[in-house]
Order: sequence, then C-alpha cells, then structure tokens
Amino acid sequence: MASLNVGNLGEYLREQRRTAQLSLRQLADAAGVSNPYLSQIERGLRKPSAEVLQQVAKALRISAETLYVRAGILDEREREELETRAVILADPSINERQKSVLLQIYASFRKENGYEDEPVDPEAEEGRASGADAPFSTDGSAADTGSKPSKPSH
Repeated sequence: MASLNVGNLGEYLREQRRTAQLSLRQLADAAGVSNPYLSQIERGLRKPSAEVLQQVAKALRISAETLYVRAGILDEREREELETRAVILADPSINERQKSVLLQIYASFRKENGYEDEPVDPEAEEGRASGADAPFSTDGSAADTGSKPSKPSH
C-alpha cells in the first residue's frame, strides 16, 4: 500500500502513545478503533477521519486540533485561533457576556491584521448590537460600579 502524506501524523501519534506509556492495543481499545487500523495510521498507511483523530486525542489526553494540523485537516493558524477561542470560552473567571465581547475584540484584531474570521455567534451578534457601548453592564459585571472608565488623555 502506498504511503499517504500522513507519516508526520503517524510518528507523532507513536511518540504520544509511548509518552503516555500505552501499548498500541491499549490505545486502540481506549480510542474505540481496531488495533490494525491504528497500526496503519502510525505507519502512515491510512489517513484517519477527524472523528477517529478526536477519539485518539481524547484517549491520549491531547488536543484534537493538534492532530488535525498534523493530518492536514486544519491549518496551523486555524488551530491556534481555535485554541485561543477555546481558552477564552473555558475561563471560569469571566462571565458569558465578557467572553462574548472578548471574542468579538479578538476577531476584530484578526480581521484588522488580515485574517478573515467567521462570526463568533451570528444569533448572539444581533442581541449585542444595542449594548456595544457598555459591554459589561447588562449582566451585573465590571461596569456596574457606578463610574465609567475614563479615556486616556493624549
């Protein structure tokens, strides 16, 4: 069987599996794939689907996006963007409204720097239009202190 251009993925998976001290059979069982199929992936003979990569990533406790990049499914910049968004969304120290505003700001900076983004959440975008000047006041967060932040003087 001719080798597909997934050798880098296979080598990386083998390295991650060995680091996790798992046998090929153990990882295959944990990921819910067959032992021979996983072996073929590691040897660069098969290109797995995104679903299989997600299962393997979960079993190895690593980022699925990293595997997507290695498999050529996702561009490195897209992975970085997704991970940045995921970190923002997972932060328990800020509320949902703050996360939404932060994602909007992030997207606007990316667009300004020449990277086109998909809208963060089209349905949520409609509800935000009226409160753009006071992004944190609608849910009792930071702007509820009674004083407005002052603009820096130049």
